[in-house]
Amino acid sequence: MSIADQQKSTFRFGEFELDNSGELRSGGRKVKLQTQPSQILRILIERPGEIVTREELRQKIWPSDTFVDFDHGINNAIKRLREALSDTAETPRFVETLPRRGYRFIANLQPAKVVTGPRIQSIAVLPLENLSRDPEQEYFADGMTEALITSLAKISALRVISRTTVMHYKGVRRPLPEIARELGVQVVVEGTVLRSGEKARISVQLIETSSDTHLWAESYERDLRDILRLQSEISRAVAREIQAKLTPAEQERLTRTRSVSPEAYELYLRGRHYWNMRNAQGFTKGADYFLKAISVDSNYAAAYAGLADCAGSSGFWGFTSPAEGCGKAKAAAIKSLEVEETAEAHTSLGWALIHYDFDFVTAEQHFQRAIELNPGYVTAHQWYAHCLGYSYRLDQSLERVQLALDIDPLSLLVNTTYVGVLWFQRKFDYGIDQCKRALELSPNFAILRWLLGNLFQAKGMHAEAIAERQWTVEASGRAPFFLAELGDSHAAAGNRTEACRILEELQEFSKTRYVMAYWIALVYAGLNETDLAFEWLERAYREKSPMLAFLRIDPRLESLHSDPRFRDHLSRLKLPF
Repeated sequence: MSIADQQKSTFRFGEFELDNSGELRSGGRKVKLQTQPSQILRILIERPGEIVTREELRQKIWPSDTFVDFDHGINNAIKRLREALSDTAETPRFVETLPRRGYRFIANLQPAKVVTGPRIQSIAVLPLENLSRDPEQEYFADGMTEALITSLAKISALRVISRTTVMHYKGVRRPLPEIARELGVQVVVEGTVLRSGEKARISVQLIETSSDTHLWAESYERDLRDILRLQSEISRAVAREIQAKLTPAEQERLTRTRSVSPEAYELYLRGRHYWNMRNAQGFTKGADYFLKAISVDSNYAAAYAGLADCAGSSGFWGFTSPAEGCGKAKAAAIKSLEVEETAEAHTSLGWALIHYDFDFVTAEQHFQRAIELNPGYVTAHQWYAHCLGYSYRLDQSLERVQLALDIDPLSLLVNTTYVGVLWFQRKFDYGIDQCKRALELSPNFAILRWLLGNLFQAKGMHAEAIAERQWTVEASGRAPFFLAELGDSHAAAGNRTEACRILEELQEFSKTRYVMAYWIALVYAGLNETDLAFEWLERAYREKSPMLAFLRIDPRLESLHSDPRFRDHLSRLKLPF
């Protein structure tokens, strides 16, 4: 049953009401009732006057491979149910015990009342709680949360808040209506995860937050080999409860699953855990785990896509060479698509095509297909915004990143892309305002501090720009990328000696680690060393420097636009002038 454009039944008995979601109320006030007692009550009410055996309850609520002792579990659940109903075994008003047989609901049921509600169009899956006492299992609970988000996000009629934003509420004890208002959603999913060996038990409930009404609750227990099917099953149940409109293709995608090796799945979740750190160490460790997952299951499409994400992001930021980064990302994404067509693989391939082949047309096709497969996959929208921006379609780029923000408003990376597009559009004042607002989420997020420096520099606020650059250099341990940006800011400020000193340091760095040629070109452009700037842009083209994709829109290279060599570079990259 659903609250969306439909009727919702409420069973009435005595002073109590029980709706189809398992929410119990007395005198209009909510009565606290845990999941299993609620499930027992619902089963008994559906068969009033009939004996429901303990064995029937065991099969429906406590599977044979459950982690807990059944007799203890059911006795405890019945005790809690009676406490909630102010009932007793000796003089029952509602639930009668038949020794060694089972239980019977003995109260009179009044006709169900009918209520209606608005169609549900927005939802958030809050971080599932890890019930194990092992903090090492947090990655598993977080991975299950992300998997449910990803699955629900395939429904185009539903706005699903993305992982990064909901993770801000991990461990937060606040009223659900308050959280829902902040996220702008009508319903939330919350629940728990208990992992034991190669089995997992997941309990979830769906809550309509404006009235704090429980719409639905269920517990599942599965072998890890069937965990992907379980994720799909839960997503379909949620979609059914809110009566989400699914296209035939969406129905098929929510149904299509495969079994996976428990070992490979665990390695994959660990890989995603490190990927979500979005730093050099995270990309390296994430890639290691994805490779291990592939070694266990060579046809694990998600692991290839994860490997592509790590390699592509590592290459983009210059942590690895283009061939080791975006080149390997392209190969891994292609392999992932050969195994299974997913939004993640199309997105990963689009990113690699932009930054390794500079093939913006084909990349756009992959981003569009990714969004068709999973309209709520925020990375597809975010990286598509990059593609549109590089191609000098800045208004479309801004629209696309705003769609990403609607899905993931608290994501530092999506906010970074948004501020970046404002920088490319030369909206420097507004960009500074938005950058400072985003930094309130995390004042020490280096990429946003780098962008703030870019915006200050574009405004001629050189002291402020250098201060931001200096902070990122120190915070990163003098990473070549941030060091080159500091050199560029000194060059723009007329501090030629300091800019040249940084160039020498970068040249020394290049003897032991990769230094992107595009960065060197930026510093020479700032020094008005035009010939050297073009020499290094040529090197950037030959080495497939990923940030060469910025060439047309980078405000710091405007001094080169009048030179015919600049048009030649754009022509080779198939970028508009």
